Amino acid sequence: MSQSIDESTQTTEIGHDEYDPVGTLALIGLYFLILVALWIFVYFVEFLGNDPTVVTGSALLLAGVGHR
Repeated sequence: MSQSIDESTQTTEIGHDEYDPVGTLALIGLYFLILVALWIFVYFVEFLGNDPTVVTGSALLLAGVGHR
């Protein structure tokens, strides 16, 4: 009985050189591609053909953001 418990709790440790984080790198790459795609989308929708939008302190005050 104790032999089966020892086999189920046994873990295999891998060294630093054996660890290959392919999944982590794939997620970071995917997030980066999404970020770049959204940046390009915002550039074409918001800024192309329009003047840059500047939010001033008075606009924030009128919106109620700076109101106490």
